[in-house]
Amino acid sequence: MTLMRVWAPNAKQVKLESGDKVQVLEMEKSDTGAGWWQVDAPFVKHGVDYAYRIDDQGTFPDPRSPWQPDGVHGPSRWVDHGRFSWSDSQHQQPPLGSAVIAELHIGTFTREGTFESAIDRLDHLKDLGISHVELMPVAEFSGARGWGYDGVDLFAPHHTYGGPEGLKKLVNACHERGLSVILDVVYNHLGPSGNYLKQFGPYFTDKYSTPWGEAVNFDGPESAEVRRFFIDNALMWLRDYHFDGLRIDAIHAIMDLSAIHFLEQLSSEVQSLGVELGRHLVLIAENDLNDTRVVKPPETGGYGIDAQWNEDFHHALHAHLTGEKKGYYEDFGGLEAIAKVLTEGLVYDGCYSSFRRRHHGRPAAGISGHNFIGCLQNHDQVGNRALGERTSHLLTPGKLKIGGALVMTSPFIPMLFQGEEWAASTPFLYFTNHPEPELGEAVKTGRRKEFASFGWNPNEIPDPQAEETFLQSKLNWEEPALDLHQEVLQWYRSLIELRCRLPDLKDGHIDRTKVHFDKTESWLVMTRGDVSVFCNFAEKPRIITIPVKPEGEIILASEGGITKSKNSISLPPESAAIILRSNK
Repeated sequence: MTLMRVWAPNAKQVKLESGDKVQVLEMEKSDTGAGWWQVDAPFVKHGVDYAYRIDDQGTFPDPRSPWQPDGVHGPSRWVDHGRFSWSDSQHQQPPLGSAVIAELHIGTFTREGTFESAIDRLDHLKDLGISHVELMPVAEFSGARGWGYDGVDLFAPHHTYGGPEGLKKLVNACHERGLSVILDVVYNHLGPSGNYLKQFGPYFTDKYSTPWGEAVNFDGPESAEVRRFFIDNALMWLRDYHFDGLRIDAIHAIMDLSAIHFLEQLSSEVQSLGVELGRHLVLIAENDLNDTRVVKPPETGGYGIDAQWNEDFHHALHAHLTGEKKGYYEDFGGLEAIAKVLTEGLVYDGCYSSFRRRHHGRPAAGISGHNFIGCLQNHDQVGNRALGERTSHLLTPGKLKIGGALVMTSPFIPMLFQGEEWAASTPFLYFTNHPEPELGEAVKTGRRKEFASFGWNPNEIPDPQAEETFLQSKLNWEEPALDLHQEVLQWYRSLIELRCRLPDLKDGHIDRTKVHFDKTESWLVMTRGDVSVFCNFAEKPRIITIPVKPEGEIILASEGGITKSKNSISLPPESAAIILRSNK
């Protein structure tokens, strides 16, 4: 017998129905006064479909549905999490500060686009030197394909990816290979199609607005159970699916004026779960505010999140390497921005931003590099371009290798986006599959209008709803063995091997990083302990003479023909060299 419970504080009547509607049970309102309804349901067991009827409206999927085999509008299916046979009891993730992360989108990572098909490519990641796999959101969203950031059934792994069983097999397979797994979760909004939470209770508020519409009710009337809903979701992924951590999307859109912010509460409960399970668990945030309080402990006024994406690092690298100055890239572009982010943690740390037309950020003094995730590309920075171009489409091979070198030798935790390690030729476009024609057309029109304002020809922008847009974004796994792709892959393997082997490259003390550069000559040198990284961004050879003498040996070079003397090093055009100083 299963006790079924659902929160519906404003309902006058709640019924539980079997998927075939043969069995209908009247639910009773709990006497706790918290708005919960419950009933003993003998028919509910693993694999059984069910749904709720609220005041004779519906039926609706369970807000906490563990499985939506027929999509967001179908009935829920009950899952007994105790049935899966895990074999990962010996797995313990390494410290986050020593991580090398690979961000993956399940639908495009393989031709099949499923959890189980991804298992066949895990050895590639292991051989590359990856320690953590980060999955873009997998919670049930509208249609058969999408990025996952418009999920609506937050407790249910997407049915086309393989559902609960497939996801558990993938996480278990990662752990068997020593790979830790992080899941991207979205707690700032829900998608527009299949979002039935309003039928159950006040999950949303009009007190705030977000770029996606109404904000989640984290601090208004009845918000205690709303907060519980999202925290229980986080704990479920970590407990029942054995994830090692969560990446929390766009926390700046989590509106909460409570004395104890939702993120602080979440951090505390995740920490307690880790103690209970005997496992290290981590939280990573996407934070557009450059607010370093997010990663400070609660005892000093922070939220206790382990790390946050460092957008300044990405923007500084991207703007200088590509020369792009549109949008938020107008705040970046020079070598001084790269130097500042490498030595101070952020570029905009309270100073004036011309793009935002206001002061932006908070100083990162005292913050470890291990509290920042740094990358050259990620799903946002590729997929939110009109044509989904990767950095490999925008840069020469030489500059691409320089970018990879600075990511892998920076004081931040490095992250790659799927296929980056071999300069994948496939784009990563924005794609959806909303079954409602009017919603699909709205997404298509909105996308083209958005990019037309940046000077793009609207007719050249791929239709997000078209299946071809999705298919174009799938990785081509024949590429890693081909010519330039193989060369770039070897470069990344060598960089990751160095990072994992040399203690100076895993040191999170940003204040120990030293940078010299010459804007006119277009070169930069970063020194971290006994390791120096020499970068020539120019299209001509450069001889670099700086106070940090290039003593020691060249242990890795992106091009041949690099020579050094006692006081200088000669670099070919668009090249990088890493020197390990001798301690003799």
